[in-house]
Amino acid sequence: MKPDIHPKYQQTVIKCACGNVIEVGSTKSDISVEICSKCHPFFTGKQKLIDTAGRIERFRKKYEKFQK
Repeated sequence: MKPDIHPKYQQTVIKCACGNVIEVGSTKSDISVEICSKCHPFFTGKQKLIDTAGRIERFRKKYEKFQK
């Protein structure tokens, strides 16, 4: 490897808005994020379901004349 061209790799802390702290290695120091796996709805199971049935019915009603 060539000397003095690579960024310095160091241990750093990632801080989430929910208060979760993760220690990782990175070229950046003290990273802050808004959402992490502890507070993301997909991982917590508190995901909101979207009403897709209403959308499908509106689509079918709108384009039913092309089906015939």
